[in-house]
Amino acid sequence: MSTTRIELDRPRCEGHGLCEEAAPDLMHLDDDGELVIDRPEIDEADLPTAQDAVRVCPVAALKLV
Repeated sequence: MSTTRIELDRPRCEGHGLCEEAAPDLMHLDDDGELVIDRPEIDEADLPTAQDAVRVCPVAALKLV
């Protein structure tokens, strides 16, 4: 069984926070506005939420691998 991970291209991230709104259980913006992936390993139940977070990123800084 393969594992899905959410990956962040940190230099590309501008801290808009749309991904955090879409997936607050998976990621958050810290006090400096930097995105933190709390749960990089995505289980099947969280996959739709992770896909939403990737989709709403306006600078394509997130991807699922």
